[in-house]
Amino acid sequence: MNAQPSHAVDARTDAQERDWRARVAHAFSRAAPHYRERARAQQAMAERLLERLPERAGAVLDLGCGPGDLAAELAKRFAAGQDDGAAVQGLDLAPGMLDEARRRHGEAIGWLCADAADLPLPDGGLDLVVSNLAIQWCPDLDAVLAEVRRVLRPGGRALINTLAPGTLSEVGQAWQRPAALLGFHDAARHRRAAHAAGFRGVEVTERIERFHYPDLAAVMASIKGVGAQVARDGARLSRADVARAARRFETLRTEDGLPVSYHLLTLDLER
Repeated sequence: MNAQPSHAVDARTDAQERDWRARVAHAFSRAAPHYRERARAQQAMAERLLERLPERAGAVLDLGCGPGDLAAELAKRFAAGQDDGAAVQGLDLAPGMLDEARRRHGEAIGWLCADAADLPLPDGGLDLVVSNLAIQWCPDLDAVLAEVRRVLRPGGRALINTLAPGTLSEVGQAWQRPAALLGFHDAARHRRAAHAAGFRGVEVTERIERFHYPDLAAVMASIKGVGAQVARDGARLSRADVARAARRFETLRTEDGLPVSYHLLTLDLER
């Protein structure tokens, strides 16, 4: 059997990535109106980034900004003590998220609809890039970190939260469909990508963040509510499937409720 020409393989890969990006954008756009009330875990993990912020920054990007709450917090933090404030932009792939961000926070922040692997920004224009739980959705980690480095000035920093293997392990166990979860990269893979991108300072810290919910419906609402349920072929679930998952999840219950674990990686990168 003859091998396929490389250009045919490349075209198929490009089409698959475009389809993936479209599905992610659609899922997060649908989730946008309910994101804030269902994103308790995401908001808690954002605090890990806020703890690391520099005292000053003139030009800031929130990469994967969602409904804009973190971007608004960055604008507030850096406005204090700076005569000229800070130029903060929020970028997201999902138009619905940006609509929600504009509705909540207005136009003082610049909102950009774009792909993290192809930033519509000039070289070396930013002091700081912040990203909370977004880049794990990007199919090409190397391209994303290369773009982040490109848009930072020399000495600029990137503070990034992302997720490692083991995230949502309880969900995978309950549904017995771990293949339906994202293929997370480990800390070593992120370090290699950051070094390959050309960052001179690379620090990656790991921690487990665990949250508890009263029942399976609340668990799934917390995931679905933040867009993390991109549909896959053949993923239709019956009532019997749901009942079996609920029974399996109940075996994991603690006195605090049903646990959901996030294996959090925090990248602190210096250009």
